[in-house]
Formats: sequence, C-alpha cells, structure tokens
Amino acid sequence: MPSELLVSFLGAVQASLSVLLTISCGVVAAQFGLVTTEAAEQVSRLCVKVLLPCLLIIKLGSELHLDTVLRYVPVVIWATIFTVTSIAIGKAAVAIFRLPKWAVPAIAFNNTESLPLLLLQSLETTGVLSALVGAGQASDGIERARTYFLACSVINNTITFSQGAKWITGDQDSSGQDNSTDPENPRPQEDGQRDEASREQQPLRDSDDGGDSSEPDERTSLLPGKVLYWERRMGNDFIPLFRDYFRAAPKPVQKAVAATATLFNPPFIGAVIGLIIGLSPPLHRVFFNDMTEGGYFKAWLTSSLKNIGELFVSLQVIVVGVKLSLSLRLMKDGEEAGKLPLGTILCVIFVRFVLWPAISIPLIWVLAARTNILPDDPMLWWALMMMPIGPTAMKVLALADVSGTNQTIRMSIAKFLTLSYIITPIVSFAVVGALEAAKAAKK
Repeated sequence: MPSELLVSFLGAVQASLSVLLTISCGVVAAQFGLVTTEAAEQVSRLCVKVLLPCLLIIKLGSELHLDTVLRYVPVVIWATIFTVTSIAIGKAAVAIFRLPKWAVPAIAFNNTESLPLLLLQSLETTGVLSALVGAGQASDGIERARTYFLACSVINNTITFSQGAKWITGDQDSSGQDNSTDPENPRPQEDGQRDEASREQQPLRDSDDGGDSSEPDERTSLLPGKVLYWERRMGNDFIPLFRDYFRAAPKPVQKAVAATATLFNPPFIGAVIGLIIGLSPPLHRVFFNDMTEGGYFKAWLTSSLKNIGELFVSLQVIVVGVKLSLSLRLMKDGEEAGKLPLGTILCVIFVRFVLWPAISIPLIWVLAARTNILPDDPMLWWALMMMPIGPTAMKVLALADVSGTNQTIRMSIAKFLTLSYIITPIVSFAVVGALEAAKAAKK
C-alpha cells in the first residue's frame, strides 16, 4: 500500500509540474516579447468565445446519451452547491477578517476549465487514474472526466459572470465607481472601437451607395456592403428601441431579463448544442458514428470542431502564463503595486487547497460508498471530489477589468494569482487523496 500511494503521489506531482511548465511557457514567451498582453487578451477571448464552445459541443455531444444523461445531474447539482457555498464562505471571511472585497470571487471561483483538463492529460500519461477504470479503459475514463469538468465549468462560468463583478467593485466608494459595470453604458474603449469600426465601415457604405470611397487597408472589413448596412441598422434602430422598452419595463421584469441574458454566453450556448446533439439519436448518429453507420458529419464537421476545441486546453493555460508575466513585470517596475495582505493569501489558499479537499473528498466518498445517490462510475466520484479544489480562476482578473476597478486593486489580484499558480503543485495531495477515496468507495 505505501508503495502504491507513493507511485500515485509521484504521478500527481509530475502532472502538476507539467501544468506549471506549460504556464511557464507563456511567462517566458511574454518576457521575451514573443506575445504581447494585448494579443493574449485577444487569444483569451478567442478561447472563451470559439474554442471552448467547440470543445463543449464535441465532448458533451459524444459522451451524452439518453442512458447516460443521469450521470451529469450530480455534476450540475454539485457545481451549483460548491460554488454558492464558496461564495458564502468568501463573504463570511471578508466580513470576519476584514479582507479586501476581491477576496470574495478569489475564494468563490476556482479554475474549472483549462487547469483540470490539462491536469487530466498529464494524469493520463502517468497512468495514475487507470486504477479507477481498469486496464484498457483509461482513455474512455479520462474522456468522461473531461466532460464532467466541462459541464461543471458551464455552471461556474454562468455564476461568475452574472454575479462576480459586483463583489470586486464593492470595496470602492461611490465616487470611485463609474458606469462601466452597467450593460447599458459601454466602456470607453468599446466606444472607441465602435467609432473606429464605424469609420472603417463608412467607405464601404459610401461605395455601396455609389459614393466616393477611400483606399482600403488591412483594417477594412471584408463583409459585403449590404451586410454592414443591416449591421449598422440593427445597432442604430433596433437596439436603441429595445433599450427604451427595457428601461420602461417594471423593475422585476428588468431583473428577470438581465438574469436571463447572463445565460446566453458562448460556452453556455455550446453546452446546449452539445446537449441537443447528445440526446437526439439521429443527430448523435450523423455526428459521431462511422460513415458506414450513418456518421456523415464525422469526417469533416465533427473532426473540424474537435481540432478547434482541443486547442483550448493548452492555449488557455499559456494565456494564463502571459497574464502572469504582466503582473511580474509591473511588480518589478514598482508600477502602482497593490498591497497583498498575508491574511488574504492564507485565507484564500486555505479554502481552495485545504478546506474544500477536507469537505469534498469525505462527502463524495460517503455518497458513493454508503448510498445509491451517485451513479456507479469511480471516475465521476473522483471528478466530483476534485471540482472545488485548485487555484483561483484567472477570470477574477477579467472581472476586475470589466468592473472598472483601479490599477492598484488589479495589481493586488495579479500578484495573488501569480502566487496561487506557483504553488499549484500542492494540489497533488488532493489528487492522491481523491484517488484513494474513490478506490476505497469502489471496493
């Protein structure tokens, strides 16, 4: 038993170091000027709005069936429970220990996307998780675990972007707040981009109307003039009309519409498409069966979506490294270096790496070993144990950006994220603990 435990621990350490080295690749690339932070932001948006939805479509669509859909009910319920509980813990910690307000999302939202997926890739290489699924079935088990984590990330993302920004702005006084968090008042940068886009589109409209046009350049849109015309008309006519109706509606209706709007983000839409494909036998057949069995989309459409989606895992982790590089440079230059209280560091790390393993591993073990609530899938048990565990999500820094916080607070968050990802290998203890608990429940 000690030798098996040691082998599992060493495998988990190797997997964690692999994740850390991938993050370091982004740091080094940024330090040598190979990738700018602006490019990293654009790649990050590409990952969230294109790559992750494609990955969700493929993974959920391929793993979901009418006879396996019940496996994902515990994932959705547990993701909601531990996220809401983490929010409550964060609020209590801020109130009791007088931590900065940004500690609430730092405690509440862990990395449930790129980091667990990359960790699974490394664990598959080391063979640590093969004990849960048996010989020859490790690959299928890893694929199921990826789907479980992706389903969890949909719930986590929905709660993050619907509620997270207001907790970061809570530590600013009324004079320091702006309207950047109001969806009806775009940020100044977006206004500038919109004006610039309008200027770029103006020549096309003039040429479409028969007027003079300026010389096209690399920023000239390639869309036909008619498409740009209707795009401008939607922005100038229909959107202001909808906004007027929205403002005239009763407050409860406004809140309901705003809450519903937060659901319609690209990852959620990708998850819904994957759900529809998986639960519809005809669609599942044409997307994932062999050509001889009616899989007419598998060789071209499914393959393309898979190739695009699989870029998300490593690319998003490298983007994390690039963002951490920015914080390291600013710290070195002493540019508006925000304070990082030791109490905040210890509290967040304690919740993310100590408290949640102490809660989730025994709880899921009891449910798996002593009840029939959970499906008979040891890989699901292990994934449920690991979902609340890990460093704070990089999305917290994005929340600080969109909420209009000052540079000092953003620097404090960046410093903390740098530290939390440096100590990521300590998640190896939780990996081994969850593995042993899942194996014990299996017996």
